[in-house]
Amino acid sequence: MRDGHRGLTAPKLGPHAGGRFWLAIVLTGLATGASAAALTLILQTVQHFVWPGTAATLLDAAAQATPWRHIIVLLGAGLVTGAGQIILVRLASSNSIDIAEAIWFSAGRLPTLRTLGSAVLSVVVVGMGASLGREGAPKQAGAVIANVWSDKAGFSDEQRRLLVACGAGAGMAAAYGVPLGGALFALEVLRGMLALRLVLPALLTSVIAVAISWLVLPNAPTYAIFPFDSSAANLVTALLIGPVAGFVSVGFVRIIALADRNRPTRWRRLALPMLTLGLLGLVSIKFPQLLGNGKDIVQLAFSDQVPVTLLLILLILKPAATVLCLGSGVPGGLFTPSLALGALLGAVVGHTCSLFLPGVQPGLAAIIGAGSVLAATTQGPISAVVLIMELSGQDRSFIAPLLFGVVIATLVSRRIEPRSIYDARLTDEEIAQRQELREPARR
Repeated sequence: MRDGHRGLTAPKLGPHAGGRFWLAIVLTGLATGASAAALTLILQTVQHFVWPGTAATLLDAAAQATPWRHIIVLLGAGLVTGAGQIILVRLASSNSIDIAEAIWFSAGRLPTLRTLGSAVLSVVVVGMGASLGREGAPKQAGAVIANVWSDKAGFSDEQRRLLVACGAGAGMAAAYGVPLGGALFALEVLRGMLALRLVLPALLTSVIAVAISWLVLPNAPTYAIFPFDSSAANLVTALLIGPVAGFVSVGFVRIIALADRNRPTRWRRLALPMLTLGLLGLVSIKFPQLLGNGKDIVQLAFSDQVPVTLLLILLILKPAATVLCLGSGVPGGLFTPSLALGALLGAVVGHTCSLFLPGVQPGLAAIIGAGSVLAATTQGPISAVVLIMELSGQDRSFIAPLLFGVVIATLVSRRIEPRSIYDARLTDEEIAQRQELREPARR
């Protein structure tokens, strides 16, 4: 049961810098880092088992696989999804397992077993090829861990909200090795405010989680790119990408909201995932880029290694695959799928601009598009910029055009749609209630 209006008061953390709270921060960071590493290893093990071979990436392995493997593996993922969802629903709870919804309307309270079960199910089916992000699972694990510590310590609702947001952000940070971006994501996107008193807990949780995950996972940027230049042509391209990314992001958020509201119930929980993922398996025979969270195609777009015709096709098919997976009940994240949508969009605009503006770099346009769509779909421009920088290991080589694109895209999207992909399911009344909770802290 949601707290409803009970939680709609001005945020007052009180003396949260006390020993119990900081101990909970440290323990949450440690446990979240370990869980993120474990979940990532599960995903990698599943992926290597169902897509065997010597290929280093899911895209290469799927491209080498037989057509029957595509169909059988994805049908299997649909069966696993359907059976898993039926089991999870039986773990009844009055609270939602959606993190943003839980933070705003249940003071961060989450059903432990059901949320952790959804996290494990998510990494299994994403490893099998479902077109969703892998960060959803470590985010859920981090949020649950924070919620458990909050119960044990008897924290206030506001302390619990902060700790759960920090745990979820730390999960994302550990999954991708982005400590600063994960902390900013926790505050800007999940908690909805970047108040100074909240920064230190978020930073400490994320950096501890990342340090623990690095004991198992590689300490390297997710995407390898070469430095770019901030030429006049690239700046003009960024000015064009911004509004296009804003409008596309609004459409993406609204389609995600529609898909989320129409997830299957009863017997459809078993039938629809098999139908949807079976169709994905069939289409992926021709377009293996549709499988997984989109990391591989983002890397190729950033490196300008995707033909224009394929860019146009994937610009339609990749987000469609993500929406269909989500709408059929497949659990997973939306971070990398949003990044992939933006990279494909930016690359298309970049190639178009290069016909009229000599010196345009389509790879840089893909990065600008990725950051712009990510900022607009999450309503988190600061965290989006930092995440792009940490994911690529670059700083000054593209910061000016990236900022232009991010600012314009976010302004356009906010004028039309106040929701992000993480609160797309909220009603207009709930969005207004959330705004009431945010505003007192800004005055």
